[in-house]
Amino acid sequence: MVWHGVWWRRCLFFIVSGFLITTSLLSRLERTGTIQFGTYLLGLMRRLFPLAFFVMFVTIIFSYFYLPQSQWSQTISEVFASALYFQNWELATNSVDYLAQNNEASPLQHFWALSIQGQFYITWPLIILLAYFLAKKLFKQPVRKTLLSVLITIFLGSFAYSVYITTVNQPWAYFDTFARVWEFSIGGILALTLSYFSLHRIVSFILGWLGLLIIAFTGMVLPVSDLFPGYAALLPISGVIFILIAAENGTTFGVQKVLGSKPFVYFGSISYAFYLWHWPILIMYFAITNNATVSFVDGLLLLGLSFILSVISGKIIESPTRSQSVKTRKDKGKVIAMLAVFMIPVFIANGGWQWQHTQVQQSLVSSEGASINDFPGAQAVSHGVTPNPDIDPMDRILQASEELPSMYDDSECYTGLDSDRIHRCSFGETEDPDYRVALVGGSHSGHWFPALEEIAGDLNMQIDTYIKDGCRFTTDNHGGALTDLCVNWNEHIIQPLIDHEPDLIVTTANANIELTSEGFVEMWENFEGKIDILALRDNQRMDFDVPQCLEQASDPSECATPRDELLTEEQPWDWIGEENIPSNVHLVDLTDHFCVGGECLPIIGNVITLRDNNHISTLYARTLGPALREELEFILKEED
Repeated sequence: MVWHGVWWRRCLFFIVSGFLITTSLLSRLERTGTIQFGTYLLGLMRRLFPLAFFVMFVTIIFSYFYLPQSQWSQTISEVFASALYFQNWELATNSVDYLAQNNEASPLQHFWALSIQGQFYITWPLIILLAYFLAKKLFKQPVRKTLLSVLITIFLGSFAYSVYITTVNQPWAYFDTFARVWEFSIGGILALTLSYFSLHRIVSFILGWLGLLIIAFTGMVLPVSDLFPGYAALLPISGVIFILIAAENGTTFGVQKVLGSKPFVYFGSISYAFYLWHWPILIMYFAITNNATVSFVDGLLLLGLSFILSVISGKIIESPTRSQSVKTRKDKGKVIAMLAVFMIPVFIANGGWQWQHTQVQQSLVSSEGASINDFPGAQAVSHGVTPNPDIDPMDRILQASEELPSMYDDSECYTGLDSDRIHRCSFGETEDPDYRVALVGGSHSGHWFPALEEIAGDLNMQIDTYIKDGCRFTTDNHGGALTDLCVNWNEHIIQPLIDHEPDLIVTTANANIELTSEGFVEMWENFEGKIDILALRDNQRMDFDVPQCLEQASDPSECATPRDELLTEEQPWDWIGEENIPSNVHLVDLTDHFCVGGECLPIIGNVITLRDNNHISTLYARTLGPALREELEFILKEED
């Protein structure tokens, strides 16, 4: 994920948020005996919503005109997720959904942190009220003492869960509210205990500057993209704690003098606006320039633009809206009307965009209904079918990027990244078939499903799927590239395949372009003398998303890549030696159906070949049916 290297610093703001909101709510509760949740919530929305929704609206307009259509569906979903403050869960789901792994960075992904903060702001008053009730009605002790006990309990539970889930599923953990709430609780604990810290001025001086150094250099000394938010987050968090304690025991040359100086205070006043603007501006830059990286000069310009927009929007939107009172019923009515002015256009614009996007999707003929005369695809190579010159394949960019093999329509027909359960589904001719073929492996096996489905009727063939995302049909771990769940899945799938006795297993022959590892051979040996195996050479992996490249290019040839840059001339299994390949294995290379005339092409026979940078598009896979049929018939009829 692109944000891990920089956005780990959000945990620092989580602590500060926990500190400030605990101080504010507890003070209000002790002063008035209540929090007045409705007034509190409306005041919170008044401070946060106007500018956030204005940035969302601007982002929608930009995205509609500048983002590739292949990113529209993702962006539309993330706008709704951001507006309703569950963006972190949206990203968490996508982070463990292999079919969404190739999603590009969207202009609103940074709302994940704001979503967690929003969820925290809603639940924290309830936690404090619970502590107040327990202190007054049950324990008969000071509220602060009870609240401290509650926050320590939350910290211990959340921290233990964070360490566990980070080890098991780090991408999910990064966005999981329950794995991050311990950071807010530390802020609350500090708010309750900070006044008890009394340090010598020299100790305070050292502690404050040490805290700042820890924050500044954490990203350099820790691989935060792999370890956060578990125990590794304790390092930068300790920096914040040191600074807050040192600030409570201020010295003449303490760190608080720098952090409390006018430039820092001013930037703090616009930091919310800056955070809202900086990420959409960066994504706009990438979309407009087609650059993959940001130069030093461009980076300075982007920061400058973010700063200018922050200042302007702060004066025009943020300051006036935050000054609105919520004391009387009339004041509250004005604030609600003001919020509606900012919020309604976002939902209308994004809803309209979603409707248009849906209409475009529905207007496309599915791959099942595509005429072979108009879209011959691979058959233009294998059978010499001439594509219809009146067809513009660019009209199907959206379909190529979003249409998945139909087996993925049912989540019970494949195994996700977070499971090792064996799922088997049957397709094709399931009533008295002549042949039963098992499609086994990861997504690079799964994307051959449309080709098998295309020829199932002609061969009276049943297709049984055994697919696990991000996995390969092998016994080895490829130097740690496979997860423990994948290794377990491979161990557990051998016996079910033998028990169900398919006539043929179809899978991939290599895990990367260069090499068929010994683990593949070891897996194949489990079925020698029992089941034949058709092992396909893996297709090319491009350095870019093919549909997006086509959408942005002036000519499709710009998205072609020389074959020798992507594939070795030798077969990936040559190094093993023919004599070491099990007798039941039939090795097949259909690379010539992707790479023609020395180049791997983005479009063949009016069909876009890949749906991202490495998976065969559903329609192109379907046109590969006849080529695959020849191989299957040879093996299956040889068995007969």
